[in-house]
Amino acid sequence: MISQHRPVGAPADKSPVGGMSGFSHEYLTTADTSLHYVVGGQGALVVLLHGWPFTWLEWRRTMPLLAAAGFRVVAPDARGAGDSAVPAHGWTKHDEAQDLHHLVRHLGATEVNVVGTDLGSMTAHAWAQAYPAEVRRLVLSEAYLPGFGLEEHMNPASGGSWHFGFHAQVELATMLTEGRQAAYLSGFWSMMSAGGITEADRADLLRTYGTPEGMRGGFERYATLAHDGEVARGGPPLTMPVLVLNGDRGLPQKVLLDGVRQAATARVEADIVPDSAHTIGADNPVWLASRLAGFLAPSIPTERNPQ
Repeated sequence: MISQHRPVGAPADKSPVGGMSGFSHEYLTTADTSLHYVVGGQGALVVLLHGWPFTWLEWRRTMPLLAAAGFRVVAPDARGAGDSAVPAHGWTKHDEAQDLHHLVRHLGATEVNVVGTDLGSMTAHAWAQAYPAEVRRLVLSEAYLPGFGLEEHMNPASGGSWHFGFHAQVELATMLTEGRQAAYLSGFWSMMSAGGITEADRADLLRTYGTPEGMRGGFERYATLAHDGEVARGGPPLTMPVLVLNGDRGLPQKVLLDGVRQAATARVEADIVPDSAHTIGADNPVWLASRLAGFLAPSIPTERNPQ
């Protein structure tokens, strides 16, 4: 069943985006969910996938720069996040990838460049595995990939992060954070951003995450990570060129890069985003847009990775 309820303050369909000339808020309803996305620009399609606890806003500062570089830019709110619907039951990264496949076809495209960060990188990987002919270039950033390095970092007993297991207990995590959403999320925002996430951004993020249903939607994205890893390990290798990015104050790059090299047979590039923490699209949008524009340019060859 699709939730028809949109969060308080949700923008109207086809309404302009404040401060972003040429961009609009739009919605797509599929068989089992409703997606909100922001779109603008002309040219080859680039889809930007956000992480947790963020929405499309994570890319707000990068999007006009990519549009100016000659791309049509789309930033959706993931299923369960932002102004997209929160389905009644859980879902996998493959389900999120299918949402994005429908979105691309809705936009009239058959080929797309995909940029993911954090949980968005996990979804981007699932998308590239499920629809390899659709994903032309792939950028993965600030994440560990399910099936290719994530699992070792989900176990606090061996030095992994505690939040993966906590968030995966969706009902418990939702209950324990109810009424404390701002306090819980503010620490993550401060730790993840090098100043690119503004107070206005935080206010809008709290508009959607600051309810039990909003928090549940975010936690649901963690609940299937073990399953997502099993699916990814059994899936096909990545055959499109891949760029791995990390902020110079973000996650250490080695885990993601090693995982991508295991998961891919095509060329793999890597770079470090200067003056950036976890939120690379918000922290250094000028550098990032330039690097993405170069990697996504049509002249990039597709030779195999000589590893």
